[in-house]
Amino acid sequence: MSMIKKLTASALVAFGLSTSGALAAGATDTHIEDFDFSFEGPFGTYDVNQLQRGLQVYTEICSACHGLKFVPLRTLGDEGGPMLPEEQVIEYSKQYEVYDAELDDFREAVPTDHFPESNLETAPDLSLMAKKRAGFHGPYGLGINQFFKGIGGPEYIASLLVGYTGEEKEQAGVVFYENTAFPGGWIAMAPPLYGDDVEYADGHSTDLHHLSEDVSAFLMWTAEPKMMARKQAGFAGVIFLTILAVLLYLTNKRIWAPVKRRMKEEN
Repeated sequence: MSMIKKLTASALVAFGLSTSGALAAGATDTHIEDFDFSFEGPFGTYDVNQLQRGLQVYTEICSACHGLKFVPLRTLGDEGGPMLPEEQVIEYSKQYEVYDAELDDFREAVPTDHFPESNLETAPDLSLMAKKRAGFHGPYGLGINQFFKGIGGPEYIASLLVGYTGEEKEQAGVVFYENTAFPGGWIAMAPPLYGDDVEYADGHSTDLHHLSEDVSAFLMWTAEPKMMARKQAGFAGVIFLTILAVLLYLTNKRIWAPVKRRMKEEN
């Protein structure tokens, strides 16, 4: 039995190494475009209008397959997010049905509920997708690009949405679509956006590039809803530490100044 366990473990390790190697090889051929998002950088903030447009794209297109099970509906009205009025959050929630264990039945969702889960087993939940998928990679073990540009999750999503070439192939009864951003170059998901898929109330462009950027920004917010608060806290922390360092330096000089003066006089 121990020999079987060893052989099984070896096979699993070999499979894992070969899979990771294949993914790494495929990743080298991918193209991730560096989109200029408003929330990038230490002082960047979410664009409320863009988040609202991204919410519309998700609702009308993406939600047919993908869910956001970790996102409470009430957060759509939070400051720093889409900032929908309370009445709109209530009305928006009603379009979803959630299972209520107490009723043992489905009911209309309310703001205290979460977005539904994905409708398909093969469709990943998008709640944390912008954090899970890294678009930029620096030198191994250093992550220089990630330090300066961020992890690149929203860039990866936007690049994936615009990266379809129109080429298709079928393997084992499954249709794959060529995509320049997906590791390996082929993805089983058909192009979800083509351009002009929705109509924005603010008249903003609905070409493929802008739609992809808007929904990617929204998905970044679902993954990092408190990003702006963390940035503010970090900035305040840097200022506090800078002031503390200056005070410590001046205090140190004042304490040791008489000692240094006495040592000079003795010498």
